[in-house]
Amino acid sequence: MTLPVALSGTDVIGQAKTGTGKTLGFGLPLLERVTVPADVEAGRATPEQLTNAPQALVVVPTRELCQQVTNDLLTAGKVRNVRVLAIYGGRAYEPQVEALNKGIDVVVGTPGRLLDLAGQRKLDLSQVRALVLDEADEMLDLGFLPDVEKIIQLLPTGRQTMLFSATMPGAVIGLARRYMSQPTHISATSPDDAGATVAATTQRVYRAHSMDKPEMVARILQAEGRGLAMIFCRTKRTAADIADQLMQRGFAAGAVHGDLGQGAREQALRAFRNGKVDVLVCTDVAARGIDVEGVTHVINYQSPEDEKTYLHRIGRTGRAGATGTAVTLVDWDDIPRWQLIDKALSLGFPSPPETYSTSPHLFEELDIPEGTKGILPRAARTRAGLSAEQVEDLGETGGRGRRGGAPAAEERPARTRTPRQRRRTRGGLRPDDATAAAVEAADTAEGATGAGTADHADSAERAPRRRRRTRSGATATAEAAVPAPAEAPDTASSAEEAPAKPRRRRTRPVKQAAAADREGAAPAAQAAQDGAATDAAATPRRRRTRSSKQAQPEA
Repeated sequence: MTLPVALSGTDVIGQAKTGTGKTLGFGLPLLERVTVPADVEAGRATPEQLTNAPQALVVVPTRELCQQVTNDLLTAGKVRNVRVLAIYGGRAYEPQVEALNKGIDVVVGTPGRLLDLAGQRKLDLSQVRALVLDEADEMLDLGFLPDVEKIIQLLPTGRQTMLFSATMPGAVIGLARRYMSQPTHISATSPDDAGATVAATTQRVYRAHSMDKPEMVARILQAEGRGLAMIFCRTKRTAADIADQLMQRGFAAGAVHGDLGQGAREQALRAFRNGKVDVLVCTDVAARGIDVEGVTHVINYQSPEDEKTYLHRIGRTGRAGATGTAVTLVDWDDIPRWQLIDKALSLGFPSPPETYSTSPHLFEELDIPEGTKGILPRAARTRAGLSAEQVEDLGETGGRGRRGGAPAAEERPARTRTPRQRRRTRGGLRPDDATAAAVEAADTAEGATGAGTADHADSAERAPRRRRRTRSGATATAEAAVPAPAEAPDTASSAEEAPAKPRRRRTRPVKQAAAADREGAAPAAQAAQDGAATDAAATPRRRRTRSSKQAQPEA
């Protein structure tokens, strides 16, 4: 229904259920509108129409969907050799800029990186003839509407615009009215598929306890005929926790959520597509547009936020005419939210039955063998696991780093230059002054050692060596400087003349001591100290005491 209208150049709003082929619905018209050298050789175009700037632009909300759409367009345009480039965050800028400089026909990207490269004048959008907004409602939910409007303002006015999504809320219709010219709204449904969900998907809803959910999931994953399975969680922490628990129980599981680096996210998706991992635990970043062949079970570990998220989650199974099973585990606190979803989609499960990991109806409805436990038997552990898939070095930007098995040697590159050495100063001196003082002190010590019998005048000419003054040495110096009295004065009369004052300990500032040493006062002090030490050794020092009785006057 879309191809004839889109090939004619008319603006299109396409709405269809998940898994019905919307990617080729807009991809084939884009590839036909692009002018490539093969058209010039066939005579359908002139050489002047060729350009290295992008001629078509596809805007998608998530990185995983960007990579998937790029691969589909490369496959479809392989015969005509159409150049398609994926531009999204989490990867290095240089390969993307280099590919743009060589020339690109179709660009598929996320809004953030597209605006970044366009602002740096690395991406030229002046030659774009067709614009596609894939999963337009999701971009509105994630807050991408301002970025999308900025991108649209950079495009030429005479372009073709197409919007595609499984759900079309009123905000998307308002966006279409502002930026589209007389669009044709196409809603594709099957005559025997009147509901909002795909009829080939069997839906089961259970009321489960949060502490029993890991055991229930482990038993559901051992159902008969189970192929690949996807488990959706609301939070990133829950997704990481469930993936770790399933690996401990013996399942080959991987995780995709926002806390992982782009390399780890792509590693998990590649392992899931290649069959090395058969259980993918993810948040809603993988609920849109991800197409993996062989997904038979989708488990909603936590109830979705709204009915649109529920439709996109269970749309990962039952795609392209295949059958699938969707299991939703609703907690007691999420019953009101689930009832709103059930009413909006008319599912017929307003009151889910209370179910535990040992409930008989769980085994019967999901074809779980009798006696199945929550640990996968060793004989059934045939998958290679997530570690068998190599992590690609994408030159990731940001501070999250690589997780999920990246070798430690790649995380920190080898140091290519000598680190800068810090110089420590001592006593507030500059590094040059400190170095000069150290050299001078070394020379002084060398001269004192080598010339022990030299004259005193020679030693005074050199810079004196700074000595640390001790308390006993200071006392001896003071006593040597003050002459001893001839006879002791009368203590009582002196006390009457002047009142007793408390003794103060006088200290010599460090800076003044250093200045005195520089002026040559150290040799004299040293000589006085040596003389005082000799006198103290000859005559014992008298010990002075002050008593309170001596200070009182006589009656």
